[in-house]
Amino acid sequence: MKTFKKLTSLLAIPLVLSLAVSACGTDSSKNGEGTQGAAPANLYEQIKKDGKIKIGTEGTYAPFTFHDASGKLTGFDVEIAEEVSKRLGVTPEFIETQWDGMFAGLDSKRFDMIVNEVGIRPDRQEKYDFSDSYIVSKAVLITHKDNADIKSFADLKGKKSAQSLTSNLTDIAKSNGAEIVGTEGFNQAIDLLASKRVDATVNDGLSYLDLKKQKPDAPIKVVAEHDQAAPNGIMFRKGNKELVDAVNKALADMKADGSYLKISEKWFGADVSK
Repeated sequence: MKTFKKLTSLLAIPLVLSLAVSACGTDSSKNGEGTQGAAPANLYEQIKKDGKIKIGTEGTYAPFTFHDASGKLTGFDVEIAEEVSKRLGVTPEFIETQWDGMFAGLDSKRFDMIVNEVGIRPDRQEKYDFSDSYIVSKAVLITHKDNADIKSFADLKGKKSAQSLTSNLTDIAKSNGAEIVGTEGFNQAIDLLASKRVDATVNDGLSYLDLKKQKPDAPIKVVAEHDQAAPNGIMFRKGNKELVDAVNKALADMKADGSYLKISEKWFGADVSK
């Protein structure tokens, strides 16, 4: 009888140990031990975790975003984006995309934000969020130097105007009755105009000044300037308030410490934030 009781006790020991180990495993799971940690709560946290921010930009729109003679991506918008990224503590990754595919790229999460002279408009604000305005520009009407028929925006009626299809500058041309000829950006519009395949283009005044500085003999001229200045901002998908707030703080700090003015004067010789 004693031998039987002793054997029963010995057989029970592994069962007790097994239950104890199982219980310990359950408790550590509840305490989060051995897990990878909680997932980032929002896009800004994910960007900080990854250490990089993906930025949509054209790369063909001087002097804002383009390639210099060495092939390096540069420009006003590129330097603004680089400085903002530095202040967020992450590395910028530029993803070059044609303007007409830019918004779709943001929608599909190919990039986290767009830095490409995007006009802040009510129709866009319905779907997207914007940073505070970081540059203000005016639209100008550009024609071939030999054109004597177009002297004002109203003269665009029935004329061919080279435009990026989703640009707010295109809206100005359309509202004045122009026949729109689609382009991939400013450079292509100017090429079409210089070769007289179109009659005009409504485009950014700062881009025009930069082009004439680089190519003073370009056979084009400005015949009219739009009376309203357009504010431009960095664009985001809706629902990413933390990222928008962080970018706004970076922009405000850049203006406060003179970093913004330094970039602005480098590219335009003036403060283009107002």
